[in-house]
Amino acid sequence: MSLRNILVGILIAALAGCSLAPAYLRPAMPTAAMYPGVESVATGAGPGAAQVGWREFFTDARLKELIAQALQNNRDLRIAVQRVEEARALYGIQRADLLPSISAGAAGSRSRVPGDVSMTGSAMIIDQYQAALTLSAWELDLWGRVRSLTEAALQSYLSTEEARRAVLISLVAQVANFYLVERELDELVGIAEHTIKIREESYRIARRRYEVGYSSKLDAVQAETLLSQARVDLAGLRRRRDLNHNALTLLVGVPVVDLKAQPLSRIERGFMRDISVGLPSDLLINRPDILAAERRLKAANANIGAARAAFFPRIVLTGDLGTASSELSGLFLAGSKAWSYTPSVTLPIFQGGRNLANLDLAGARRNQEVAGYERTIQAAFREVADALAERRWLAEQVGDQQTTLAAQTERARLAALRYQNGAAPYLEVLDAERDRFVAEQVLVQARRALLSSSVNLYAALGGGTGEGRESPE
Repeated sequence: MSLRNILVGILIAALAGCSLAPAYLRPAMPTAAMYPGVESVATGAGPGAAQVGWREFFTDARLKELIAQALQNNRDLRIAVQRVEEARALYGIQRADLLPSISAGAAGSRSRVPGDVSMTGSAMIIDQYQAALTLSAWELDLWGRVRSLTEAALQSYLSTEEARRAVLISLVAQVANFYLVERELDELVGIAEHTIKIREESYRIARRRYEVGYSSKLDAVQAETLLSQARVDLAGLRRRRDLNHNALTLLVGVPVVDLKAQPLSRIERGFMRDISVGLPSDLLINRPDILAAERRLKAANANIGAARAAFFPRIVLTGDLGTASSELSGLFLAGSKAWSYTPSVTLPIFQGGRNLANLDLAGARRNQEVAGYERTIQAAFREVADALAERRWLAEQVGDQQTTLAAQTERARLAALRYQNGAAPYLEVLDAERDRFVAEQVLVQARRALLSSSVNLYAALGGGTGEGRESPE
């Protein structure tokens, strides 16, 4: 049998070797079959979140522009992309161990042997030239150790890819939420500025009434206090808006200019499209963080196979095939063929318990990944349940708050009339105006929170990884 046939047979045997990794079984869902308060699988109109790209989900043109900039310039996303490339390279390195490492080389030597050590009794000059293909320490993977390590590297690589998608979803949701907060603060600033103008006029009238002796100084001081409080609120709102803008700029990755600020009431209608909720089991294929956790679990499972294979013999091949000659001109002539074949077998006999400890370590890490996988599912389930609860109760809160604001507005109007007619002290007007201002602010905050709950639900269901049909080429 020729050397080539021997090598081919060895290669086939190595590639067909067994695997000692345990069969992978996906853990059972550690959550309820339905979300709390959800009576139908198709809760919500429209397709599932994972089937709707962010360009289709959001309708606001300025927001879509900001998201596109963030996906191009956000540094956290860039780091996640490079981690994917790092894992891909590590997988390529590990996968290379499955195949023989063959290199070509040539060498020549010239040496002088003294006569007293020469076999002929006289000095000799020896020339030797060699050219060969070398097989360097290739392990025959009969027990699947190398394949298990390669599978673990592959799953780690795929896990980082899913982690990148999770960062992308989070980034889309964060940009949308910070954008909504900025729109909320713009409206609150507008309300505060309008309130200050009204209170400046009220203070002017109260001071004039005091100057002509029609009312007490207390009324004028109370009106001034109400005006000062409004100015303090405005300064606080402007500070919050600047801080929110800075955070949005950090997310986008480039300076955010010409935001074309519009209050929340101008953009909230049709801000996003409806999506269906589906079942908790849908999260297993739609949430990148769950998929990443499962990939890590599969990698830990494969490492058990590598740890088990360490108990069996390791067979390593080293060999050369080429030509050799004492003359450079005869290196490739007939009869110059040369080869060497050096198999080695290593059987672990006494390792001081190292192999057993490695197997226990691999098992413990697999169990950790099982718990981590289940914990990720539970966290995802809670995020969806929280978003559904927020969307349900915030919608009710917005309706009730609108009623409250209408009542407070009427109360302020009546208090002003009573004061003008001398039927009530100015303190009644002060309280009514303060409560109306607070009710107006709370309504704006509740409307923004309601929109944010839909954004959070979209992200919690695994939406936001694709751009959708409106994506530019």
